[in-house]
Amino acid sequence: MRIAKFVLIGIIAFAVASWLAVYLYGRFASQARGPASYALPVTESETPLDREIEPQTVAHPDESGLRLVSDDIDAFAVRAHAARAAGRSLDLQYYYWRDDFTGGLLGREVLAAADRGVRVRILLDDINARGGNDVYLAYDSHPNIEVRLFNPALSRDSTLARGMDMALRILTVTRRMHNKAWIADGRLAIVGGRNIGDAYFGASDTANFRDLDVAMVGQAVDQTATIFDRFWNSPVVLPIRSLSDPERRELTRLRARLEDAASSEPAKLYLSRLKQGEQAAKALVTAGATHWTASAEVVSDPPEKVLDVGQQSWLNESIDPVIASATTSLEITSPYFIPGDEGASSLRRLVERGAEVKVLTNSLAATDVAAVHGAYAHYREGLLESGIDLFELKAESRPGRISLFGSSNASLHTKAFTVDDRPASSVVQLRPRSIALNTEMGAVCQRRSGAEVRRDSTVAGRSMPTG
Repeated sequence: MRIAKFVLIGIIAFAVASWLAVYLYGRFASQARGPASYALPVTESETPLDREIEPQTVAHPDESGLRLVSDDIDAFAVRAHAARAAGRSLDLQYYYWRDDFTGGLLGREVLAAADRGVRVRILLDDINARGGNDVYLAYDSHPNIEVRLFNPALSRDSTLARGMDMALRILTVTRRMHNKAWIADGRLAIVGGRNIGDAYFGASDTANFRDLDVAMVGQAVDQTATIFDRFWNSPVVLPIRSLSDPERRELTRLRARLEDAASSEPAKLYLSRLKQGEQAAKALVTAGATHWTASAEVVSDPPEKVLDVGQQSWLNESIDPVIASATTSLEITSPYFIPGDEGASSLRRLVERGAEVKVLTNSLAATDVAAVHGAYAHYREGLLESGIDLFELKAESRPGRISLFGSSNASLHTKAFTVDDRPASSVVQLRPRSIALNTEMGAVCQRRSGAEVRRDSTVAGRSMPTG
């Protein structure tokens, strides 16, 4: 009886402390929010990107041009090219930005753009930001760069204080921003599965992700910019300068370190693909095939999802009907495939209607989140018995396939689906956490090739702190 009494008192005390922590956090956040700002308007010929992309958009009014980026080094290059060609703005939104080799090289390109007068806004999820807090502060100290954090903890230095903050705000602190977008001059947007870090650009010495992005011009860029602005000005986003000591912004030291990294031999493998100014802009719009469509739509969960406001998943409303429309085939690529009971039933119904359903996911040896594989394994036998074909990626890649000088170990990070032989890719993680807790983002579109209608969508999604 006495133990039960103490437990009850403890629960009540925790509930009161939790309510007080949430209340005080809300009070602080309402006062610490930065001023609203929005995407800068585009012009016809102000910047290299304007001059290269404007003629294309004029030739394809009310359409979007899409180009898939699957190669790791190309994915690095297209972002660096965009930074070098930018003359007006860079709006960058990521789940995390590692302070590692490729993260530093791209940070160096962003600093160079800011030095030219480009306005830079960097929006990061806070769950992985603590280790790089001083680096983000250094970027933020540049007069043309502002860094903001999504759903941040108030404590930046003390592990104990940060842990207590997270524990007391347990209902909202696990809700993360998993959006990924790189927007240059309001002319080019890169959306996909890649965060900023070595594992996404073939430079990790442990394991490298197999991933996919889509580079977009035209109407889809405006939609991406609107989503970015909605997050940037959200009440759950705070400027990093309001959370930390401004005297710790050591930009000079950061510049020196990044320049040293850029002069190293490994850096030459990446930087050798890059050119400056107009050449960088031309490379963005001439490399690879661009597919034009009037139906492209960039979709995203809203930032209010962190507050558990409204329906559970906005993004799924756009993706589910496309998957459910399969009549002959459905092919899904998902690194963290947990269909859930409802999802498994939906896939079984497609098979019963005569559709061939195939799923590619990580094997236990290849996955970077073993707990997710364990949850998926619970459904594996039932899916196979239903006639669904399952394929699991091996951990070892063919030499040279993933990394130029890092590990040959591979981990799937691509999110894609193909409906009735119509290529597509998807942000939806097909697991409960991404549907219910995290914000996700992506593009859904159709493109016509002769009489064939294809659906292409590339979106960014994952939900564990490992990225």
